[in-house]
Amino acid sequence: MSEKTHLVLLPGLLNDAELWAHQRATLADIAEISVPDLTRDDQLSPMARRVLSGAPETFALAGLSMGGYLAQEIMRQAPDRVTRLALLDTSPLPDTHEQSARRRGFIALARKGDFKGVTNRLLPMLIHPDRVNDARLTKTLMDMAGRVGRDGFIRQQQAIMTRPDSRRDLGLIHCPTLVLCGRQDALTPPAVHADMAAAIPNAAFVAVEDCGHLSPLEQPHAVSAVMRYWLSA
Repeated sequence: MSEKTHLVLLPGLLNDAELWAHQRATLADIAEISVPDLTRDDQLSPMARRVLSGAPETFALAGLSMGGYLAQEIMRQAPDRVTRLALLDTSPLPDTHEQSARRRGFIALARKGDFKGVTNRLLPMLIHPDRVNDARLTKTLMDMAGRVGRDGFIRQQQAIMTRPDSRRDLGLIHCPTLVLCGRQDALTPPAVHADMAAAIPNAAFVAVEDCGHLSPLEQPHAVSAVMRYWLSA
């Protein structure tokens, strides 16, 4: 019997391992899966070093949103250690001035004690409009945010705001790469992902229907099926 691939899953802003619950369960027969804590660093570079220090020598890597920014930083630091790469609902672009200003506003609100208000404001941006009143999904998101906490949120926002422009590095990625997003992802739209996939040698682009920014939670069966193919091909 062949040895299982080790798969490192990187959550997004205000997410933890629960983001990947379906993938962790359904891919366990073909992969040893770990989900590192991404709440401790306020820059991507040390965050990447921390992930690498806890990972095996070689591994498959998947990241969503902030986790995708981090995955691109890991590819800069240790490309030879990553055997397969999946970039989900993310972007190679740096923040615009408007995006950074919005993040600073959220940080200020959180520091004033309105962390729950921040998460409530972010929620409609993250999921398909038809899922905004899905009590089970929104509870999962709020529970994850609560576990990340105010201080973890602030550090994550600071890391996201200072991320570099990764477009010039995409052509240096040579491992089999999956680029996936929700068709209705309002934060990182399909066009961004199509351009990203076109710039990466040996990349495949998949858009998941009826899905916003948090594809592993919103359409878990579809995302797990695509990731199984990516891991096995």
